[in-house]
Amino acid sequence: MNRAQLLKKLLPGFIPLFVFIAADEIWGTKIGLLVAIGVGIAEMSWIAFKEKRFEKLVLFDTLLLLVLGGVSILLENDIFFKLKPGLIELILVAVLAISAFSKINVIGLMGQRYIKDVTFDDAQIQQMHHSIKVLFFIFLGHTILVFYSAFYMSKEAWAFISGGLFYIIFGVYFLYEFVRQRMKQKKMQQALENEEWVPLVDENGKVTGQAPRSNVHDGSKLLHPVVHLHVLNKNGAILLQKRPQHKLIQPGKWDTAVGGHITAGETLEQALKKEAFEEIGLKYFSAKLQKVYKWESEVESELIYLFTTHNTKGIGIQSDEVDELKFWTKNQVAKNIGEDVFTPNFEHEFKLLKEMGILLP
Repeated sequence: MNRAQLLKKLLPGFIPLFVFIAADEIWGTKIGLLVAIGVGIAEMSWIAFKEKRFEKLVLFDTLLLLVLGGVSILLENDIFFKLKPGLIELILVAVLAISAFSKINVIGLMGQRYIKDVTFDDAQIQQMHHSIKVLFFIFLGHTILVFYSAFYMSKEAWAFISGGLFYIIFGVYFLYEFVRQRMKQKKMQQALENEEWVPLVDENGKVTGQAPRSNVHDGSKLLHPVVHLHVLNKNGAILLQKRPQHKLIQPGKWDTAVGGHITAGETLEQALKKEAFEEIGLKYFSAKLQKVYKWESEVESELIYLFTTHNTKGIGIQSDEVDELKFWTKNQVAKNIGEDVFTPNFEHEFKLLKEMGILLP
Protein backbone atom coordinates (compact mmCIF):
# COMPACT_ATOMS: atom_id res chain seq x y z
CA MET A 1 0.00 0.00 0.00
CA ASN A 2 1.71 3.23 -1.11
CA ARG A 3 1.04 6.73 0.20
CA ALA A 4 -1.59 7.52 -2.41
CA GLN A 5 -3.53 4.35 -1.58
CA LEU A 6 -3.26 5.07 2.13
CA LEU A 7 -4.64 8.58 1.68
CA LYS A 8 -7.48 7.17 -0.42
CA LYS A 9 -8.44 4.97 2.52
CA LEU A 10 -8.46 7.85 5.00
CA LEU A 11 -10.14 10.66 3.06
CA PRO A 12 -13.75 9.30 2.98
CA GLY A 13 -14.08 9.93 6.72
CA PHE A 14 -13.57 13.68 6.17
CA ILE A 15 -16.23 14.12 3.47
CA PRO A 16 -19.02 15.18 5.92
CA LEU A 17 -16.73 17.90 7.31
CA PHE A 18 -15.88 19.23 3.86
CA VAL A 19 -19.56 19.25 2.92
CA PHE A 20 -20.43 21.18 6.09
CA ILE A 21 -17.79 23.85 5.44
CA ALA A 22 -19.18 24.43 1.94
CA ALA A 23 -22.85 24.29 3.02
CA ASP A 24 -22.23 26.56 6.02
CA GLU A 25 -20.89 29.26 3.70
CA ILE A 26 -24.00 29.02 1.50
CA TRP A 27 -26.92 28.33 3.89
CA GLY A 28 -25.60 28.91 7.40
CA THR A 29 -24.64 26.65 10.31
CA LYS A 30 -27.99 24.89 10.98
CA ILE A 31 -28.75 23.93 7.38
CA GLY A 32 -25.06 23.19 6.75
CA LEU A 33 -25.08 20.78 9.71
CA LEU A 34 -28.18 18.97 8.43
CA VAL A 35 -26.74 18.68 4.92
CA ALA A 36 -23.44 17.32 6.24
CA ILE A 37 -25.19 14.74 8.45
CA GLY A 38 -27.31 13.67 5.48
CA VAL A 39 -24.21 13.26 3.34
CA GLY A 40 -22.54 11.22 6.10
CA ILE A 41 -25.54 8.86 6.32
CA ALA A 42 -25.66 8.58 2.51
CA GLU A 43 -21.93 7.83 2.35
CA MET A 44 -22.18 5.07 4.96
CA SER A 45 -25.18 3.56 3.13
CA TRP A 46 -23.37 3.61 -0.22
CA ILE A 47 -20.23 1.95 1.23
CA ALA A 48 -22.38 -0.70 2.95
CA PHE A 49 -24.24 -1.41 -0.31
CA LYS A 50 -21.25 -1.22 -2.67
CA GLU A 51 -18.47 -2.78 -0.56
CA LYS A 52 -20.51 -4.82 1.96
CA ARG A 53 -18.80 -3.24 4.97
CA PHE A 54 -19.55 -0.71 7.70
CA GLU A 55 -17.37 2.42 7.57
CA LYS A 56 -16.72 3.39 11.20
CA LEU A 57 -14.58 6.42 10.37
CA VAL A 58 -17.43 8.12 8.50
CA LEU A 59 -19.82 7.28 11.34
CA PHE A 60 -17.42 8.76 13.89
CA ASP A 61 -16.95 11.91 11.81
CA THR A 62 -20.71 12.35 11.38
CA LEU A 63 -21.53 11.78 15.08
CA LEU A 64 -18.80 14.17 16.21
CA LEU A 65 -20.11 16.71 13.71
CA LEU A 66 -23.61 16.27 15.18
CA VAL A 67 -22.48 16.57 18.83
CA LEU A 68 -20.16 19.54 18.45
CA GLY A 69 -22.44 21.26 15.96
CA GLY A 70 -25.40 20.81 18.31
CA VAL A 71 -23.48 22.15 21.30
CA SER A 72 -22.29 25.09 19.25
CA ILE A 73 -25.84 25.98 18.17
CA LEU A 74 -27.32 25.57 21.65
CA LEU A 75 -24.64 27.66 23.30
CA GLU A 76 -24.42 30.08 20.38
CA ASN A 77 -20.64 29.68 20.50
CA ASP A 78 -19.00 28.31 17.41
CA ILE A 79 -15.68 27.50 19.13
CA PHE A 80 -16.92 23.98 19.87
CA PHE A 81 -17.77 23.45 16.26
CA LYS A 82 -14.50 24.95 15.04
CA LEU A 83 -12.58 22.48 17.19
CA LYS A 84 -14.36 19.49 15.61
CA PRO A 85 -12.05 18.95 12.59
CA GLY A 86 -9.03 19.39 14.84
CA LEU A 87 -10.32 16.78 17.29
CA ILE A 88 -10.90 14.27 14.49
CA GLU A 89 -7.44 14.87 13.08
CA LEU A 90 -5.96 14.61 16.58
CA ILE A 91 -7.37 11.10 16.89
CA LEU A 92 -6.04 10.25 13.45
CA VAL A 93 -2.64 11.69 14.38
CA ALA A 94 -2.61 9.43 17.45
CA VAL A 95 -3.40 6.37 15.31
CA LEU A 96 -0.69 7.31 12.82
CA ALA A 97 1.80 7.93 15.64
CA ILE A 98 1.17 4.45 17.09
CA SER A 99 1.53 2.90 13.64
CA ALA A 100 4.66 4.88 12.78
CA PHE A 101 6.61 4.77 16.03
CA SER A 102 5.59 1.54 17.74
CA LYS A 103 5.46 -2.15 16.84
CA ILE A 104 1.66 -2.01 16.46
CA ASN A 105 0.73 -1.03 12.90
CA VAL A 106 -2.89 0.01 13.39
CA ILE A 107 -3.17 1.33 9.83
CA GLY A 108 -1.82 -1.94 8.46
CA LEU A 109 -4.32 -3.94 10.49
CA MET A 110 -7.16 -1.69 9.26
CA GLY A 111 -5.95 -2.12 5.67
CA GLN A 112 -5.96 -5.91 5.96
CA ARG A 113 -9.66 -5.80 6.77
CA TYR A 114 -10.36 -4.17 3.42
CA ILE A 115 -7.72 -5.96 1.33
CA LYS A 116 -8.21 -9.60 2.24
CA ASP A 117 -6.00 -12.45 1.05
CA VAL A 118 -3.20 -9.99 0.25
CA THR A 119 0.23 -10.29 1.83
CA PHE A 120 3.01 -7.72 1.85
CA ASP A 121 6.72 -8.45 1.44
CA ASP A 122 9.39 -6.71 3.55
CA ALA A 123 9.93 -3.95 0.98
CA GLN A 124 6.20 -3.14 0.84
CA ILE A 125 5.93 -3.14 4.63
CA GLN A 126 8.89 -0.77 4.86
CA GLN A 127 7.34 1.51 2.22
CA MET A 128 4.02 1.53 4.11
CA HIS A 129 5.80 2.38 7.36
CA HIS A 130 7.60 5.29 5.68
CA SER A 131 4.31 6.52 4.17
CA ILE A 132 2.61 6.44 7.57
CA LYS A 133 5.41 8.55 9.05
CA VAL A 134 5.05 11.15 6.29
CA LEU A 135 1.27 11.28 6.79
CA PHE A 136 1.74 11.64 10.55
CA PHE A 137 3.78 14.82 10.15
CA ILE A 138 1.40 16.23 7.49
CA PHE A 139 -1.70 15.63 9.63
CA LEU A 140 0.06 16.89 12.77
CA GLY A 141 1.01 20.16 11.08
CA HIS A 142 -2.50 20.66 9.72
CA THR A 143 -4.09 19.82 13.10
CA ILE A 144 -2.00 22.46 14.84
CA LEU A 145 -3.12 25.02 12.24
CA VAL A 146 -6.79 24.06 12.74
CA PHE A 147 -6.58 24.53 16.52
CA TYR A 148 -4.72 27.82 16.15
CA SER A 149 -7.25 29.17 13.62
CA ALA A 150 -10.18 28.12 15.81
CA PHE A 151 -9.01 30.32 18.70
CA TYR A 152 -7.08 33.16 17.09
CA MET A 153 -8.30 33.63 13.53
CA SER A 154 -11.50 34.67 11.77
CA LYS A 155 -14.22 32.21 10.79
CA GLU A 156 -13.26 32.68 7.14
CA ALA A 157 -9.62 31.88 7.87
CA TRP A 158 -10.66 28.83 9.93
CA ALA A 159 -12.91 27.61 7.10
CA PHE A 160 -10.07 27.94 4.59
CA ILE A 161 -7.55 26.15 6.82
CA SER A 162 -9.98 23.35 7.75
CA GLY A 163 -11.24 22.86 4.24
CA GLY A 164 -9.53 24.63 1.37
CA LEU A 165 -6.00 24.37 2.73
CA PHE A 166 -6.60 20.68 3.44
CA TYR A 167 -7.50 20.14 -0.23
CA ILE A 168 -4.48 22.14 -1.38
CA ILE A 169 -2.02 20.26 0.86
CA PHE A 170 -3.24 16.86 -0.22
CA GLY A 171 -3.71 17.93 -3.81
CA VAL A 172 -0.04 18.93 -3.92
CA TYR A 173 0.91 15.74 -2.10
CA PHE A 174 -1.11 13.54 -4.45
CA LEU A 175 0.45 15.32 -7.43
CA TYR A 176 3.92 14.79 -5.97
CA GLU A 177 3.20 11.08 -5.39
CA PHE A 178 1.75 10.70 -8.87
CA VAL A 179 4.78 12.29 -10.52
CA ARG A 180 7.18 10.33 -8.30
CA GLN A 181 5.49 7.02 -9.11
CA ARG A 182 5.44 7.78 -12.83
CA MET A 183 9.14 8.67 -12.80
CA LYS A 184 9.90 5.52 -10.83
CA GLN A 185 7.95 3.39 -13.32
CA LYS A 186 9.72 5.10 -16.21
CA LYS A 187 13.15 4.38 -14.69
CA MET A 188 12.16 0.77 -14.07
CA GLN A 189 10.95 0.44 -17.65
CA GLN A 190 14.19 1.91 -18.98
CA ALA A 191 16.20 -0.44 -16.77
CA LEU A 192 14.10 -3.35 -18.00
CA GLU A 193 14.68 -2.43 -21.64
CA ASN A 194 18.46 -2.26 -21.07
CA GLU A 195 18.55 -5.40 -18.95
CA GLU A 196 20.04 -8.71 -20.01
CA TRP A 197 17.43 -11.32 -20.97
CA VAL A 198 17.86 -15.02 -20.27
CA PRO A 199 16.04 -18.02 -21.77
CA LEU A 200 13.55 -20.00 -19.73
CA VAL A 201 13.75 -23.79 -20.05
CA ASP A 202 12.12 -26.98 -18.88
CA GLU A 203 14.04 -29.66 -16.97
CA ASN A 204 15.19 -31.21 -20.25
CA GLY A 205 16.77 -27.93 -21.36
CA LYS A 206 14.13 -27.10 -23.96
CA VAL A 207 13.62 -23.34 -24.31
CA THR A 208 10.10 -22.32 -23.32
CA GLY A 209 10.45 -18.52 -23.30
CA GLN A 210 12.64 -15.74 -21.95
CA ALA A 211 12.66 -13.19 -19.10
CA PRO A 212 14.74 -10.27 -17.77
CA ARG A 213 17.61 -11.43 -15.58
CA SER A 214 16.19 -9.70 -12.50
CA ASN A 215 12.95 -11.65 -12.84
CA VAL A 216 14.66 -15.01 -12.42
CA HIS A 217 16.26 -13.93 -9.13
CA ASP A 218 13.16 -12.54 -7.40
CA GLY A 219 11.85 -15.77 -5.89
CA SER A 220 9.65 -16.62 -8.88
CA LYS A 221 11.70 -19.80 -9.42
CA LEU A 222 11.66 -19.43 -13.21
CA LEU A 223 13.95 -22.19 -14.45
CA HIS A 224 16.84 -20.80 -16.51
CA PRO A 225 20.14 -22.29 -17.75
CA VAL A 226 23.58 -21.47 -16.37
CA VAL A 227 27.11 -22.77 -16.99
CA HIS A 228 29.57 -23.83 -14.30
CA LEU A 229 33.21 -24.60 -15.01
CA HIS A 230 35.51 -26.33 -12.51
CA VAL A 231 39.22 -25.81 -13.18
CA LEU A 232 41.56 -28.57 -11.96
CA ASN A 233 45.35 -28.33 -12.02
CA LYS A 234 47.79 -31.19 -12.63
CA ASN A 235 47.92 -31.96 -8.89
CA GLY A 236 44.16 -32.38 -8.70
CA ALA A 237 43.55 -29.14 -6.78
CA ILE A 238 40.38 -27.25 -7.64
CA LEU A 239 40.23 -23.52 -8.41
CA LEU A 240 37.68 -21.48 -6.45
CA GLN A 241 36.68 -17.85 -6.66
CA LYS A 242 35.74 -15.74 -3.65
CA ARG A 243 32.52 -13.80 -4.12
CA PRO A 244 32.81 -10.06 -3.29
CA GLN A 245 30.89 -8.60 -0.35
CA HIS A 246 28.66 -6.50 -2.61
CA LYS A 247 27.01 -9.62 -4.04
CA LEU A 248 23.36 -10.03 -3.02
CA ILE A 249 23.61 -13.82 -2.99
CA GLN A 250 26.19 -15.58 -0.78
CA PRO A 251 28.58 -12.61 -0.39
CA GLY A 252 32.13 -13.32 0.77
CA LYS A 253 31.97 -17.08 0.22
CA TRP A 254 34.13 -19.32 -1.95
CA ASP A 255 32.38 -20.64 -5.03
CA THR A 256 32.84 -22.50 -8.32
CA ALA A 257 35.65 -20.99 -10.44
CA VAL A 258 33.29 -19.94 -13.24
CA GLY A 259 29.55 -19.54 -13.17
CA GLY A 260 27.24 -17.47 -15.32
CA HIS A 261 23.96 -17.20 -17.16
CA ILE A 262 23.33 -18.16 -20.74
CA THR A 263 21.79 -15.09 -22.36
CA ALA A 264 18.91 -15.23 -24.83
CA GLY A 265 20.13 -16.34 -28.27
CA GLU A 266 23.48 -17.54 -26.93
CA THR A 267 24.73 -21.12 -27.32
CA LEU A 268 26.08 -23.22 -24.47
CA GLU A 269 29.62 -23.05 -25.88
CA GLN A 270 29.47 -19.28 -26.36
CA ALA A 271 28.25 -18.75 -22.80
CA LEU A 272 30.98 -20.98 -21.35
CA LYS A 273 33.80 -19.20 -23.22
CA LYS A 274 32.42 -15.75 -22.40
CA GLU A 275 32.06 -16.43 -18.66
CA ALA A 276 35.44 -18.17 -18.38
CA PHE A 277 37.25 -15.21 -19.93
CA GLU A 278 35.24 -12.50 -18.11
CA GLU A 279 35.67 -14.05 -14.66
CA ILE A 280 39.11 -15.74 -14.60
CA GLY A 281 40.79 -14.77 -17.90
CA LEU A 282 40.71 -18.33 -19.28
CA LYS A 283 40.69 -17.97 -23.07
CA TYR A 284 41.99 -21.08 -24.79
CA PHE A 285 40.73 -24.23 -23.12
CA SER A 286 38.87 -27.44 -23.71
CA ALA A 287 36.08 -28.46 -21.37
CA LYS A 288 34.00 -31.56 -20.80
CA LEU A 289 30.32 -31.55 -19.87
CA GLN A 290 30.08 -33.79 -16.80
CA LYS A 291 26.49 -33.36 -15.63
CA VAL A 292 23.26 -31.40 -16.10
CA TYR A 293 21.12 -30.95 -13.00
CA LYS A 294 18.51 -28.68 -11.47
CA TRP A 295 19.50 -26.48 -8.52
CA GLU A 296 16.96 -24.56 -6.47
CA SER A 297 17.57 -21.95 -3.76
CA GLU A 298 15.34 -19.49 -1.93
CA VAL A 299 15.54 -16.94 -4.74
CA GLU A 300 16.03 -18.89 -7.97
CA SER A 301 15.80 -22.14 -9.89
CA GLU A 302 18.63 -23.05 -12.30
CA LEU A 303 19.38 -25.77 -14.82
CA ILE A 304 23.14 -26.11 -14.38
CA TYR A 305 25.49 -27.39 -17.09
CA LEU A 306 28.53 -28.59 -15.14
CA PHE A 307 31.85 -28.57 -17.03
CA THR A 308 35.42 -29.38 -16.02
CA THR A 309 38.76 -28.40 -17.58
CA HIS A 310 42.44 -29.00 -16.85
CA ASN A 311 43.62 -25.91 -18.72
CA THR A 312 45.00 -23.26 -16.38
CA LYS A 313 47.06 -20.98 -18.64
CA GLY A 314 46.32 -17.26 -18.35
CA ILE A 315 44.17 -17.51 -15.25
CA GLY A 316 43.71 -14.27 -13.32
CA ILE A 317 41.00 -11.99 -11.91
CA GLN A 318 39.31 -10.01 -14.69
CA SER A 319 36.54 -8.01 -12.95
CA ASP A 320 35.17 -6.82 -9.61
CA GLU A 321 32.76 -9.75 -9.73
CA VAL A 322 35.61 -11.91 -8.39
CA ASP A 323 37.33 -10.96 -5.15
CA GLU A 324 40.04 -13.67 -5.04
CA LEU A 325 41.18 -16.83 -6.85
CA LYS A 326 42.79 -19.78 -5.09
CA PHE A 327 43.51 -23.47 -5.72
CA TRP A 328 42.20 -25.74 -2.95
CA THR A 329 43.20 -29.34 -2.39
CA LYS A 330 40.53 -31.94 -1.93
CA ASN A 331 41.41 -32.27 1.76
CA GLN A 332 41.34 -28.50 2.35
CA VAL A 333 37.86 -28.32 0.89
CA ALA A 334 36.69 -31.36 2.86
CA LYS A 335 37.83 -29.85 6.16
CA ASN A 336 35.78 -26.68 5.57
CA ILE A 337 32.56 -28.28 4.33
CA GLY A 338 29.64 -27.16 6.50
CA GLU A 339 31.63 -24.30 8.08
CA ASP A 340 29.93 -21.52 6.08
CA VAL A 341 33.08 -21.04 4.00
CA PHE A 342 31.67 -22.22 0.67
CA THR A 343 28.40 -21.58 -1.12
CA PRO A 344 25.82 -24.36 -0.72
CA ASN A 345 25.89 -24.92 -4.48
CA PHE A 346 29.65 -25.47 -4.55
CA GLU A 347 29.42 -27.94 -1.66
CA HIS A 348 26.80 -29.82 -3.66
CA GLU A 349 28.98 -29.86 -6.78
CA PHE A 350 32.07 -30.91 -4.79
CA LYS A 351 30.12 -33.97 -3.66
CA LEU A 352 29.08 -34.68 -7.27
CA LEU A 353 32.69 -34.41 -8.50
CA LYS A 354 33.82 -36.88 -5.82
CA GLU A 355 31.04 -39.31 -6.67
CA MET A 356 31.97 -39.17 -10.36
CA GLY A 357 35.64 -39.83 -9.51
CA ILE A 358 36.81 -36.59 -11.12
CA LEU A 359 38.73 -35.32 -8.09
CA LEU A 360 42.03 -37.08 -7.44
CA PRO A 361 42.45 -38.66 -4.01
